[in-house]
Amino acid sequence: MRSQSFLAALSLGSAALALHGQFPVNTAGETAVRPLDTVNLNAGNASPSSFSSNAEQWRFDEGPAENATGNLIFDTVNSFLQHWPNTRYRNGHNIVPGVIPIGTLLYHGTSRDTIPSEPDWIATDPEHSILFARHGARDGGGWHLTLAATRPLKVLYFDGSSAAKVMDGTMDVQFIVAWGDLIPERAGDREVIKVLCTWGKEFGIDGFARMEMDFEVMLCDFTAGVEVVSFLHVAVPKVDMSYPLPRSDSDVEIRSFEVMHAGSWHNRYPGDSRIVLDLTGLISLYDTALAPSLIPVRAGLERCDHRVLGMSSEDISRLMRKLTEVVSRPDPVGSGIDWKTLIHVIVDRYADRLELMQHLLNFTSSDSQELLQRAKLAQTQLRIMLTPYLLHSTIVPSAGTSGVNASRWASPIFKHCATTHTSTLNQKPFMTSSEHLLLKAVEDTTREICRVTTKMWADGVMTGLDTLFQVDITGEPEVTQLMGEWRQDIQRLMSWLDWSVWIKCRPACGPEEMCYLPTWPFNAPRPKRPHSPPQYPRNLTDAPEAKYFADRVEPPSEGQAIANAIFFLGTPAEDWRKPQPKCIRRLQPYGFKS
Repeated sequence: MRSQSFLAALSLGSAALALHGQFPVNTAGETAVRPLDTVNLNAGNASPSSFSSNAEQWRFDEGPAENATGNLIFDTVNSFLQHWPNTRYRNGHNIVPGVIPIGTLLYHGTSRDTIPSEPDWIATDPEHSILFARHGARDGGGWHLTLAATRPLKVLYFDGSSAAKVMDGTMDVQFIVAWGDLIPERAGDREVIKVLCTWGKEFGIDGFARMEMDFEVMLCDFTAGVEVVSFLHVAVPKVDMSYPLPRSDSDVEIRSFEVMHAGSWHNRYPGDSRIVLDLTGLISLYDTALAPSLIPVRAGLERCDHRVLGMSSEDISRLMRKLTEVVSRPDPVGSGIDWKTLIHVIVDRYADRLELMQHLLNFTSSDSQELLQRAKLAQTQLRIMLTPYLLHSTIVPSAGTSGVNASRWASPIFKHCATTHTSTLNQKPFMTSSEHLLLKAVEDTTREICRVTTKMWADGVMTGLDTLFQVDITGEPEVTQLMGEWRQDIQRLMSWLDWSVWIKCRPACGPEEMCYLPTWPFNAPRPKRPHSPPQYPRNLTDAPEAKYFADRVEPPSEGQAIANAIFFLGTPAEDWRKPQPKCIRRLQPYGFKS
């Protein structure tokens, strides 16, 4: 945070405390990790008695609550502006303020030789915008506009595949911001951009960032904050776009593929870095204090089926109050903590190691010695993960110890592992309510990782597998049951974390291929005509699924731009609902339509 006068700092601190008081993080029924609870980190030989006063907080048999969302907040934040995870889970739950830096190039394709005089769409990659440069051009050409930001452009980012124009949840959050709980019966994408830009004008918002095949921005004013770099009449094929794809083996198909190829450049961390997000203003609808009405809506559903349809009017009002505060606040605000890097450090630290553990445990053998050697390899990897937290003072009970004492001796290690990344953060001043939510998500995530891995390691120690903490046992360790338990533990942990870094093409794709997830619009189920649309606005909570947010209820006619159409989908195929990676060709004939 930039240096400020003492009075300015006091003012910001008061504002942050007021914001936190109005939008507290819900910690009911959960045990918070606080720095004063930690064992003295300067005392490498902390005694068991110094830990006993709060040992109950670090029980190995207490996992996350059934409706806990800390893991979901952690993963969605880690996935911001990355194409791969936001294709995998299309229904976004977050709104984040951000800026597009000075000098950033942005692109707009059109069939007209005039710069838009009203809100319109721009792309972050020219491969995306040029697809629209040829639409409707009679001479086979099109117009391609390149803009450069002359000042930081203030944007709001909607995560997920928020520009995928389907009625199964991708645009829920935008509709809520635009219309609250009363959605017009014909709420199309053109109406969305107009209403959002009208709403955002009061707060100086220049646009709204979204994702489909690649990233785009709904730019509110083509004369504010941008200058023209070029406006070229480009040679493009005279082919109309039809839903969902042009015919095979055409030049348009090549361009369609290259949009997805450009989007794939942003598949992984850091994602599209031309949009810089301010996580101190994060608004997450996985925040159970902000949107408690969504807790029963999500209950029993797989994550791919989560959406914000069903959010109560009271929660929508609370959301809009918080959003108004976020976009109205002074700059700078917040603690100065780099939340994006902190979260990525944790993913970097554990993702590969947990994946290796999963591989090691995916092993069966009738040869007891082979199984024992594999168990020892797994035990070593568990110890490697925990090495920074293994106290010299640790006293391991004798073999055969049962009950709570069989693993309680490892609780200080669990605690050090779980709190190292966060133990000092609550001491930072000026934290916003969004930052407290982020802190809780990091605490919840590291706690569960460390609970599971420390318990696995401790069980291995008590079985006699560890070479550093040795336990005398009679005969060879019996590891068949232990390996089975470990396998289940790792599977449950990785399923709970659900990091998209583990979703990849196996084996890896060749040089003429790319790894691909089914993507809008190319792999979406065909649109269908719903029942007769209602003739009056609908309450969001009571809106029937099949009639939700209607604009056009059938495939667009020839020559009609997909950009302005929103579609009802038929029953989604499983590979659309749960996209699975596959290798497709980067050269014709492509395989992305199959």
